[in-house]
Amino acid sequence: MSAVAVAGLVVLVDQLTKRWALDRLARGPIHVIGTLDLALTRNRGSAFSLFQGFAGVLVAVAVILVGALLVMVYRAPSLSRAAVCGLIIGGAIGNLSDRMFRDEHGAVVDFIDLHFWPTFNVADACIVIGCLLLALSLLRRTPGS
Repeated sequence: MSAVAVAGLVVLVDQLTKRWALDRLARGPIHVIGTLDLALTRNRGSAFSLFQGFAGVLVAVAVILVGALLVMVYRAPSLSRAAVCGLIIGGAIGNLSDRMFRDEHGAVVDFIDLHFWPTFNVADACIVIGCLLLALSLLRRTPGS
């Protein structure tokens, strides 16, 4: 699966789940199992709610990040490395779309609440998983490859 297809799928699932969360979770949270709840929140900052009130800076950083990742996709030595970059790109575009086009004053819609971790969304999960997989693939790279 190409990086563009992965990124597109991430954006689609992220935006559909956020739309559902805004519609359904506005009436109140849903307990799923154990410490997993679905509860609507809005994050005006970055990861872990850092940089609150700096939406413009976060948008600029996200655009630069997506550009750098597109270069990595172009130079990727394998389809799997490109697909991993697609996870991160899709997550960044999903959250960037919230900041730029959703009427949330630069906030990102979050709704997955584990109670022991900051509330997050599908885009956040894809960014974290993609970064971990990218780091692993870079660490496993053999000299000369």
